Amino acid sequence: MRIVSFGFQTWGRKTLQALIDSEHEVVLAVTHPASAQSYKAIWSDSVEELAREHGIPVHLTERADAATIDLVKQAEPDVIVVNSWYTWMPPELYQLPPFGTLNLHDSLLPKFTGFSPVLWALISGAPEFGLTVHRMDEQLDTGDILVQRSLPIGPTATGTELVEAGMELIPGALHEALSALEAGTANWRPQDKTARTYFHKRSDRDSRIDLSWSAVDLERFVRALSAPYPRAFSYYRGERIEILAAEVSTARYGGTVGRVVVQEGGGAVVCGPDPIRGNNNGLVITRVRTADGTEHSGAEFFTRGGYLTDVPE
Repeated sequence: MRIVSFGFQTWGRKTLQALIDSEHEVVLAVTHPASAQSYKAIWSDSVEELAREHGIPVHLTERADAATIDLVKQAEPDVIVVNSWYTWMPPELYQLPPFGTLNLHDSLLPKFTGFSPVLWALISGAPEFGLTVHRMDEQLDTGDILVQRSLPIGPTATGTELVEAGMELIPGALHEALSALEAGTANWRPQDKTARTYFHKRSDRDSRIDLSWSAVDLERFVRALSAPYPRAFSYYRGERIEILAAEVSTARYGGTVGRVVVQEGGGAVVCGPDPIRGNNNGLVITRVRTADGTEHSGAEFFTRGGYLTDVPE
């Protein structure tokens, strides 16, 4: 089959590589220009570079405009394959090929539609995540499902580890989907729209810890925001600090939310609902990084006590 690829960042590059390695012909690669925006600069392996290495025509654009649609028409694809495309695609484009457009989304749809689905899945406490190959339609990540692959979310997994594991699902899932299209055996499964959950784009605000959460949720939050992602942060004695590692306490801690005491090998922070009852585990912060880039153990850093706060105080 003749395929046009729309993709960006490492997800788009791995998808293009899987297409190159297949028996199909990639006739055009459409990608965004490189970007320094925070989340676009993460996992920034180049689709353009890979396409040019293999002699595949490349079109750089921020959006699927009239010129893009015209180029796709000229390429005469049997199917369009999309992974990590940041802007809206009009029906005139995604309905153009005989087999339509396949979108790869790194969640188990209809759960975690939208943005940064792997991070949100880990933060939310989901037991598993995965990859869905579905037909593009008029909404975001809502089209009929062709292929799904799932992986468990382990008790110590980081966001980075899960993203990397999810990317390894791309070649197999894509091969299965394209083979089904070509053989005429595709079994499309409509999504249950009532079960859909949508998660927004992440920004700096979304990395600030919320001490009203339980210690279990906060520990998972710290693991989700592993390098190269912006790290979990809070403020301590007027200074912004990044929380690099943390554990759920053995003991329970009561008092005022945000109070830090050196216990259990780190800075144990009072957190969770109704803290005056003393029924909540604390979040034991074991490693922090200050604004100058210096890392400290929690036990050494929090010796003066004090509080974590939402804003500098």
